[in-house]
This record gives sequence, structure tokens and C-alpha cells, in this order.
Amino acid sequence: MGLNPIPNALGNKSPNYGLTLRAMSTPQITMYSTTWCGPCKRLKSDLEKSGIPFVQIDVESDNQAAALIEKINNGNRTVPTLVFADGTSMTNPSINKVKAHLGIS
Repeated sequence: MGLNPIPNALGNKSPNYGLTLRAMSTPQITMYSTTWCGPCKRLKSDLEKSGIPFVQIDVESDNQAAALIEKINNGNRTVPTLVFADGTSMTNPSINKVKAHLGIS
């Protein structure tokens, strides 16, 4: 899926957005997932191998996160869903799409 603008999904925008990820001290991505989701495990592993910082939230244990994911995905609780510091989101993206969005190779 493409990028979806989510106004104020993460509150204030980080002043570090757009910098080289390896130089960042705080995650620029929130990954919404479940403990049993295969594609979530794959994406988590790919993000870690790429050195891309992220925060992971289990939508089965966080009702507010589940509601946000349903809003982003037209009523569906689809994971993994990533929300970026700029307010955009991606559902089940490849690591290459994530890197392209962040401007890294």
C-alpha cells in the first residue's frame, strides 16, 4: 500500500526527521503489530538488521493503538502498520519501501 497522511497521529513532529537514521537518537517509526504475526516478525528483523530505530506496539494489548490502526486501514486491524514521525503510514511494507520513505539506501 502507499503512504497515507495521518495528521497528528504521533503528536509533535520530531526535529530530527530526515537525518541519517544511524545518527538519530530516537525512533522515527512506530510499528503496530501482534506477537503472532509472521510479516511483523519479518519486518521487525529487517528493521533491526538495517539499524533503523523503531518502537513496537502490540495492538492486541493496546485498545487505542488498535483503534488507530483500524482508522488508518479503513476499519481493518491490519499489521504490520508503520506510522512515521511525519504522520504518514504504510501497511505491510517491504524494508526497501521503508528505506525509500526515510531517504536511506
